[in-house]
Amino acid sequence: MEDGTAERIRPRDRILETARDMFHKHGIKGVGVDAITEAAGTNKMTLYRHFESKDDLVIECLRATACSANAMWQKFEAEHPGDKLAQLHAWVRMAADCLMMDGRGCDMANAAIELSETDHPARRVIKELKQAQRDRLVGLCRDAGIGQAELLADTLSLLLEGARVSLQSVGAEGPSAQFVRMAEGLITSFRGAAAR
Repeated sequence: MEDGTAERIRPRDRILETARDMFHKHGIKGVGVDAITEAAGTNKMTLYRHFESKDDLVIECLRATACSANAMWQKFEAEHPGDKLAQLHAWVRMAADCLMMDGRGCDMANAAIELSETDHPARRVIKELKQAQRDRLVGLCRDAGIGQAELLADTLSLLLEGARVSLQSVGAEGPSAQFVRMAEGLITSFRGAAAR
């Protein structure tokens, strides 16, 4: 934010944007509030005026991530109005694009792994947000005419999570390179089973 935009963005938004970026790149536990405030061009007093604790900041970052995901769903609907199968295929392409653009993986999944304490306040939020994403994918599969919508949605979700791990561990040439082919094959298989 060295181009002067820091002054035009409200402090809360600047802190949130900076924290999201830093948590994504370095992990939640790898970044302290001092580093966040310095990078955001603010101070700890301002951070704590907007967020009661680092945990509250983490939760708001996760909610912002969920809002970004909601925008993608809205984009599918706008690009393929009324065509739920086309929206499902768009989900596959978007997931593949996200895989290749960023090898760091899903912010919510990374947070769940990093925040291993079962009573951490962000764990409940992660569970709610992941469940909402699952419900949305199940609904899309059902609306696309898939008979076993829940099973397909769960299979696609696990395939995506596995592809993210594969990308991090063996690189883009590993099994994650086959994500689209596998996902499209699953959709075709489930649609064929529904037709029988």
